[in-house]
Amino acid sequence: MQPKRRSDFRTTRSRIFPIARFGLLSHQSDRGRLKTSDGSRYIFKPDIFLFCRFGLVLPSVRFKESIHMGNYQNPHHIHIIADSETWIEGNAVAQLETTAKLPHMLRVAGMPDLHAGRGYPVGAAFFSEHHFYPALIGNDIGCGMAFWQTGLSAAKLKPAKLAKQLGNIDTPLSQDEQEALLGESASDFPFSDDLAVGTIGGGNHFAELQTVETVYRDDLLPAVFDSNRLQLLVHSGSRGLGQQILQRHIEAYGHRGLAEGSEAAADYLAEHQAALEFARLNRRLIAARMLDRWRTEGECLLDVHHNFLEQTEIAGQTGWLHRKGATPADKGLVMIPGSRGDYSYLVLPTQDCQISLNTLAHGAGRKWQRGECKGRLSHKYSADSLRQTAFGSVVVCQDKALIFEEAPQAYKNIDSVISAMKNAGLIELVARFKPVLTYKTSGGCGE
Repeated sequence: MQPKRRSDFRTTRSRIFPIARFGLLSHQSDRGRLKTSDGSRYIFKPDIFLFCRFGLVLPSVRFKESIHMGNYQNPHHIHIIADSETWIEGNAVAQLETTAKLPHMLRVAGMPDLHAGRGYPVGAAFFSEHHFYPALIGNDIGCGMAFWQTGLSAAKLKPAKLAKQLGNIDTPLSQDEQEALLGESASDFPFSDDLAVGTIGGGNHFAELQTVETVYRDDLLPAVFDSNRLQLLVHSGSRGLGQQILQRHIEAYGHRGLAEGSEAAADYLAEHQAALEFARLNRRLIAARMLDRWRTEGECLLDVHHNFLEQTEIAGQTGWLHRKGATPADKGLVMIPGSRGDYSYLVLPTQDCQISLNTLAHGAGRKWQRGECKGRLSHKYSADSLRQTAFGSVVVCQDKALIFEEAPQAYKNIDSVISAMKNAGLIELVARFKPVLTYKTSGGCGE
């Protein structure tokens, strides 16, 4: 029997698994196992690591108890944050290992939401020295989450009415419209409308009204937080600008890294910074136009990128930290959303997240590839039935393919992702939020 293409692994109890091509650091000394949904098994003990599936044994790697966070003698060093509820497809792990072999790469870290991307994994951080890799950041530079408190009352919630009031917000905003929404001079945000400024975009991007469901730590909430109000979570990025930047770079340099201090590196970093500013502005404009449609005010509580590059120091070593679908753990409070039919969590990173390269998950992470979602779901669900979740929340999505691709079933359970990070000592839970209205597109979105 041929092995299946996909392999998901699940661990038997909470651990952080640092994996290397020829070395693996164990945080326990006893024998353990990793199980998969299709009958595969990872079996390991302190000196050996084997992957067994249907009689197929892949090359083993060895544990090296002497490896620690400050030791870079092994350049292909990988950490994966996982616990008993974590599922990670084998293709994603393979991509992580391949990325770890890039020249000048010191170490990589996979988050619990790790999943395979277009050549490089999503839900991971990569730390290199002397060189950096724009292709690891991808085309959506600056993609991230902005969390707003609105003036809308949670007690007077009417999702269908709010959805109707929104109408279509898929068209780019002109500079005059930007200025009217923000009350600032258009010269402060000189981006043309051909970059789709003020729009959410396709894929996993969204804007979602939420209500607080559980507060774990009142003392860690923002001072202005009001649980009687609805919150707005906006997930979007740099839209057309980020795509243009990556395309120019790939045409000129392919997937090769850029040497720090070179003219090409300086050019990319300048464009990268512009894309970060655009992405933050874009989330602000999305929130502003939604609040305007609802005739209410709002206040931004946080805005954090999860696709970006920065020069930083980790464990005494200066290098380049790439985050691809990975939330920084050194920027204070962050939001980690589930699918449109699941909870979102406000969390506070702990003081010491170096084991994960100062990085956290950015969401639940995909479980199914986009191309297979409709085939898996259409026999059981119609497009209309997917426009309301198990929570009773309303989903605005008129794209007949996207409604299936972004179904809750296509994503991992967010609680498993949160559990893995909490059990690894990476986060403190602050509050949990439930979706009430998720806006994807009224039919005019683009990737």
